[in-house]
Amino acid sequence: MSEAFTMLEKCLAWTKNFGAESIVDEELGFKELEGVVAYMHSYDKDGHPMYYNAYGVFKDREMYERIFGDDEKLKKFLKWRVQVLERGIKLLHFKSGGVNSIIQVTDLNDMPKRELRVASNQILSLFQDNYPELVARKVFISVPWYFSMLYGIFSPFLTQRTKSKFVIVRERNVAETLYKYIRPENIPVQYGGLSRLGDSQDGVPKPASEFTIKGGEKVNLEIDGIEASPTITWELVVGGWELDYVAKFVPNADKSYTIAIHKAKWMAACLEKSRCLRSFAAKEAGRMVLAVDNTNSRRRKVAAYRYIVRQPTV
Repeated sequence: MSEAFTMLEKCLAWTKNFGAESIVDEELGFKELEGVVAYMHSYDKDGHPMYYNAYGVFKDREMYERIFGDDEKLKKFLKWRVQVLERGIKLLHFKSGGVNSIIQVTDLNDMPKRELRVASNQILSLFQDNYPELVARKVFISVPWYFSMLYGIFSPFLTQRTKSKFVIVRERNVAETLYKYIRPENIPVQYGGLSRLGDSQDGVPKPASEFTIKGGEKVNLEIDGIEASPTITWELVVGGWELDYVAKFVPNADKSYTIAIHKAKWMAACLEKSRCLRSFAAKEAGRMVLAVDNTNSRRRKVAAYRYIVRQPTV
């Protein structure tokens, strides 16, 4: 109990001295990093806010020098990281039965390990010392082969309780792991989901249906009960991989012909600025079939799809 009280006392003192609560709306000049390096985006299946970090942008030397070129720049960056986290804290409830912690996802793809060693250590120490028990789980994705060496560098700065929250994910297993914790409509497109930054402004996202397709397997996804004249719009994503799929419309009438709508190599992680939508205007009643073909691979893949049938406006 005394240790917990001491930790809380230190945390409150740091919060006051740092001015953490007052910087939420402060303009710190990191617009280019928002939505790229550190950002809050949607929730996991249990309602925890998701906090994403990615450092691959700093492989560009000019960018690195502009952000971390000296101690003052580093301090300003750390202040911005606190700002992003404080915005996430505003989403928590801190009451009995409420969500009082976040899930942190750190993308290590292309991270310049040597250059960011000092910054990484300071970020870890700052969050661990001053935001105790705020993070329910730390998921490291796209973990490179040298992660064991990198982990050895910052491991001494971590408590055993913090280490117990770590989930380490190799690049090929990113989507499959994230699907365990987050629904696909809430996972960013670059990680095998259907969500894009800014989607939350349009309200609650339409739920997606998850499925698994084994290596060497074909799966048919059918959208039945389509009447004449509506437009069907759909999205299909296969977590981080490519496979073949065919979209076709099968009319109910015996004398009508099946219409091949789309046949292509589909990549799950669509570009952030792209909607990755496909649509078809049905001229007669029938059903849509999305035939997903994984026969050219031995690897099991997680996938998700969703659709909207819009009736014509009069």
